[in-house]
Amino acid sequence: MSKGKKQVAKSQADDTGNGQSDEKRYKKNGKLRGSYYEKELLELQEELVKLQYWVRTKNLKAAIIFEGRDAAGKGGAIKRITERTNPRVVRVVALGIPTEREKSQWYFQRWVAHLPAGGEIVLFDRSWYTRAITEWVHGFCTEAEYLEFLRSCPQFERMLVRSGMILLKYWFSVSDEEQERRFQQRSQDPRRRWKLSPMDIASRDKWEQFSQAKDRMFDYTDIKQAPWYVVNSDDKKRARLNCIHHILDQIEYMDILPDPIELPPVKKGTGYVRPPIDEQTFVPEEY
Repeated sequence: MSKGKKQVAKSQADDTGNGQSDEKRYKKNGKLRGSYYEKELLELQEELVKLQYWVRTKNLKAAIIFEGRDAAGKGGAIKRITERTNPRVVRVVALGIPTEREKSQWYFQRWVAHLPAGGEIVLFDRSWYTRAITEWVHGFCTEAEYLEFLRSCPQFERMLVRSGMILLKYWFSVSDEEQERRFQQRSQDPRRRWKLSPMDIASRDKWEQFSQAKDRMFDYTDIKQAPWYVVNSDDKKRARLNCIHHILDQIEYMDILPDPIELPPVKKGTGYVRPPIDEQTFVPEEY
C-alpha cells in the first residue's frame, strides 16, 4: 500500500468522526455533496496515477470487469478512472455486437484478443458476461450455449489468474426506480439521448428476468480466485469513489512517482523565420 493511499484513508476517517462532518459530506437526501466528492475524487485519481506507474514498472497485468444493468453507472466510473491516467497503460475495451465470423469462434476468443499485456490495465465496459445476462434474457443464445458458458467461465478465469493476471469483477447494482429515473433523464437530455438504446428500452419490461440471470451467474462465477464485488450505485458519485477506492485496495502498489523534473533553459533560436500567417488555414475564433 502506498503512503498516499494511507493518507486518503486517514482523511476519510477524520471526516466521519462526528455528525457535523457528515453534514459536510452528505446532502439531506443522503447523497454526497459535490464539493466533498470532487475533493475525494482528485485524491483517488492521484493514487490511480501512482498505481499505473507501479503496474507499468513491474510489468503487471490487470483486467477489471464492469457489469450491471443498463444505466447502472459503469461508464461514469470508467470515465473517472481514465480521466487522468495514460491511455497507453490504462485502456478501455467496449466491444459491440459480434460479427458472423466472431459468432463462429470459441465464445471467449474475441475477448482474449483484448486482455492486458505486461504493464497494462484493461477496463472492460461489459465483458464475456454478456452471454450470461443480455444474450440469455433476450434470447440471443441457445440454452446449450448459455449452460456451457456457466460451466466454462470459472475455468477460463482461473486460468487467467494462474497465468499471473489480476482479475477484478464489479457488478453495479441500481434499483428499478433509480434506473427508470435515469432512463427518463436520458430521454429528455439531447446530450445523453445517445445512451438510451433500443436494447435499453426493450429491457425495461424484463427486470425480474435480469435479476434471475444475475443471481444464477453469481452462483456459478462468484469464485474464490475471482469473486464478484457489488457496488451500490443508486448514488453515482458515491459508487465511483467506492469502486476506485476498492480497486486501489485490491492491487498492492508503492508510490514510485518520479520527482519533479527540473527543466533546462530553452535554447534560443538560430535564425528561423516563420512563414507568413496568411499562408496557413486557421480554425475560426468563434469564442
